[in-house]
Amino acid sequence: MAIKLLCIGKTSYKFLLNGEEEYLKRLSRYAVVSKIEIPDIKKGKHTPELLAAAESTELLRKIRPNDIAIGLDEKGKQYSSMGFAQELQSWLNRGSGDLVFVVGGAWGFSSELRERFDAQLSLSALTFSHQMVRMIFLEQLYRGFAILRNHPYHNEGRVL
Repeated sequence: MAIKLLCIGKTSYKFLLNGEEEYLKRLSRYAVVSKIEIPDIKKGKHTPELLAAAESTELLRKIRPNDIAIGLDEKGKQYSSMGFAQELQSWLNRGSGDLVFVVGGAWGFSSELRERFDAQLSLSALTFSHQMVRMIFLEQLYRGFAILRNHPYHNEGRVL
């Protein structure tokens, strides 16, 4: 089972892109993980609802029927790192298709895309830019695998 991070738009900040690349490299020890960027739709005269619908349509085209699709969304369920690792293992155990994590654009997801999700995940009660979410999520995905494989990363730097 491959893991995909499906995103709207490109990461434009070098420091975030460097972080994404670092965690993608680290994740390669545990799984085949890729980041797939869908071009964002320029606002122009479109309403936020139309933009969300158009972007969601493009995202839906990349999700196959047997994939497990997880939307990264402020309305999703929040986990501790340990809880996320357990849920990650559960999703991996279900696998017939790929595990696809979806980061929408600034306008969010359409109701049609939300209905396709097998689950929704919130990284925090705080709001992050959709570009920042990518790096934060990849770090948490790496942390989740480290927890599952008993790698010390999760506890490095802790003062007892």
